[in-house]
Amino acid sequence: MIYEYFKREFEDFRVMIQLNPLNYEIPELTIDKAQGISQRKLKADADIYQDLVEDDFKSSSPLEFNLLLKGIK
Repeated sequence: MIYEYFKREFEDFRVMIQLNPLNYEIPELTIDKAQGISQRKLKADADIYQDLVEDDFKSSSPLEFNLLLKGIK
C-alpha cells in the first residue's frame, strides 16, 4: 500500500492528511501551536483529489506526517 500525503498551512495551524487511495480512508492531523496535535479519521470518495485541489492542499512528506503522528516534533 502506498499512501498519499497532503497538507495545508493556515495562519495558526496546519492540517495534514494520509490518504489511502484504495478505500479513501483518511487519518487527519491538526497541528495547533498552542494546543498541540489532534487526530481524527475521515472517509472520502473518489472526488477527494478534486476537493484537495480546491481547498489548496499541497503534496507532503510521509516522514513529516508520521513523525507528527508519533508525537515527535
